[in-house]
Amino acid sequence: MNDTPSAPSAPDATATPAPVDPKLLEILVCPLTKGPLSYDRARNELVSRAAGLAYPIRDGIPIMLPDEARKLAE
Repeated sequence: MNDTPSAPSAPDATATPAPVDPKLLEILVCPLTKGPLSYDRARNELVSRAAGLAYPIRDGIPIMLPDEARKLAE
């Protein structure tokens, strides 16, 4: 028998992203503009059109840091 622990498996890139709580989406605003955010389900991001940024959602948690956000195409 092999008693060595196996390495944790890497997350499946094709796995469905963790859903975001709709109530959380209602209260979150862009940290830069304080404006509304829209949820992009396909990219799993919260989008601030006013700031031109898309904030990633990782493991169901919105990362509301401008430095982590993706710039939207012009």
